[in-house]
Amino acid sequence: MNTLILGVGNPILTDDGVGIRIAEKIKEERFGLEVVETSEAGIALLDLMAGYNKLIIIDSIKTEKGRVGELYKLELEDLKPSGDFSSSHGIGIATAFKLGQRLGYSMPKFVSIYAVAVKDNTTFAEECTKEIRERIPFIARQIIEEEQP
Repeated sequence: MNTLILGVGNPILTDDGVGIRIAEKIKEERFGLEVVETSEAGIALLDLMAGYNKLIIIDSIKTEKGRVGELYKLELEDLKPSGDFSSSHGIGIATAFKLGQRLGYSMPKFVSIYAVAVKDNTTFAEECTKEIRERIPFIARQIIEEEQP
């Protein structure tokens, strides 16, 4: 099964870059998976996602009640496609995925989304906060272990 691990985020907005940082850590471990880091979002992800059987997305999430550094595993079905542009990414991943299917893209059959609860995703800085930075190796290993067949 061909798999893509897609680390998403903005590497110059502190913890918003955690998806990219985790993807980089997974790539360092060389587990034979294709890993791509990107600051693209929404519809711009279609060309990256197409042609894979399995897609693993890693991104940040800002929660009110979650613990900083907590990892949430979601499925595409957990996200609701939207007809509007209310996401900060233009259109959300679920909407982009549905659009890709309608446009005839060969979309992945299996999609896992990992969201890391972050502390600060608005301050300009090229490093994650200490709390997030310390959890990156652990989270990378956790994702690899959960996704290995």
